[in-house]
Amino acid sequence: MVGRRIAIIGSGFSGLCLGIRLKQAGIDSFTIFEKSDRLGGTWRDNTYPGAACDVPSFLYCFSFEQKTDWSRKWSPQAEIRDYMEHCARKYDLVRHIRFGTEIAGARFDAEAGVWRLRTTGGEEIVADVLVSAVGQLNRPSIPDIPGLDRFRGACFHSARWDHAHDLAGKRVGVIGNAASAIQFIPQIAPKVRHLSIFQRSANWMLPRGDRAYTERERRWLTRFPLLARLHRWSIWLRLELRFPMIRGNRFFAWMARRAAEQNLRDHVADPRLRAALTPDYPIGGKRVLISDDYYPTLARDQVEVVTDRIARLTEDAVVTRDGRAHPVDAVILATGFETTAFLAPMRIAGLDGRLLDAEWADGARAYRGIAVPGFPNLFLMYGPNTNLGHNSIIFMIECQTRYIVGAIRTLIERDLASLELRRSVMEAADARTQAELASTVWAATGKSWYKTEKGRITNNWSGSTVRYWWITRRFDREHYRARARERVAYPATAPADALEAGPAPEAAGSAA
Repeated sequence: MVGRRIAIIGSGFSGLCLGIRLKQAGIDSFTIFEKSDRLGGTWRDNTYPGAACDVPSFLYCFSFEQKTDWSRKWSPQAEIRDYMEHCARKYDLVRHIRFGTEIAGARFDAEAGVWRLRTTGGEEIVADVLVSAVGQLNRPSIPDIPGLDRFRGACFHSARWDHAHDLAGKRVGVIGNAASAIQFIPQIAPKVRHLSIFQRSANWMLPRGDRAYTERERRWLTRFPLLARLHRWSIWLRLELRFPMIRGNRFFAWMARRAAEQNLRDHVADPRLRAALTPDYPIGGKRVLISDDYYPTLARDQVEVVTDRIARLTEDAVVTRDGRAHPVDAVILATGFETTAFLAPMRIAGLDGRLLDAEWADGARAYRGIAVPGFPNLFLMYGPNTNLGHNSIIFMIECQTRYIVGAIRTLIERDLASLELRRSVMEAADARTQAELASTVWAATGKSWYKTEKGRITNNWSGSTVRYWWITRRFDREHYRARARERVAYPATAPADALEAGPAPEAAGSAA
């Protein structure tokens, strides 16, 4: 199947999944643009000590490319990245990837019915379909702390770990205590002279229960595909049973809270420290963390949890609001990501030059998390309101992939120039999503990375994964305005350099 030039931005799980499914549908005319020199997205960027997935390994891979020889129940970063590179090689995606090509922006040319992409190097690339597969967790959030620029020691974000800096024997300050911090803190604590953990808010935490898969288990799971599939779906079902907790079900919330409180009592003997580590919001309101070694690490003599807010940094210390100076030789920012500014820093302009930033001035929103009115032939992956608080994002990515492939097939088979979502459809779907989110524990919780500053929940899906699968099982073209096109012949394949390209015009920067 031929006939459309497809530009995919990002080579993480989303971009790879779409590329694979397009090839399986007989559509080869796509290019994946990757700003780095290696694929992998967040699993390429996050190389901090102890980096691992917080979804069980067997569910954190494509359902159509089940990996059965995971080393552990919870897979480490390098193994996930290697799996992604395996998929790219097996499904012949590497030739479709343009490495070292960062997209600065794109504008829709309504007259020609195409997207005009602009790279940071000034090149213009023309595509019929534009897919953003950049996800939500790719731009580190740097806190605005007075004096941060004056600090003389090593200072880096956990997502940009400085492996050249040896922390052994150093006084280290970690700002933040969420998902990344609880993984690397147990790894660095035995090496440092003193470790100060600056905690803004406590997190609910459950035991991970990690262990290595035995040789016998790996052999059986590889030899019997049905057993592997049953194992995968049993994990999915177990995680899906957490969804009632998100919706505020009292029994499920009580069960989860009891398990988390027991986990805290089992590992932290100091009652004052236990109080400091007990959250003041409903369980599930923020990301529920999992760890076997974070709480035990806090019992080390050289580890200190600081709950007073940070006032400023000096050249060699972190000063908290109580006036105390905490001497440090290095500062690690475990402060998460800029999650609500989807597609940033790219500037995307749709019909009549309207910027996506303006469309999303009150918070990002997209139909099924995939399409936005006024932006024809633009599709998003892991977009607004598609993150999960209880299950594997790979499931959601596969659902989105099926929907987008259906849209592209519709363009080709019906010989259409463009498909544009009807605004009334978007508004109705968004109203339902926000109404459902209003009854979740996320709404009952204050600040979190799921919300904008104004309190709109832009990141998380409001329903079960089953319902998301159901509503994305087919492309619902009746909700889109279709525009016919003149017949134009395009090449059957589009390796990494095959999309139409040329020097960007002078005005491209301002238009995009």
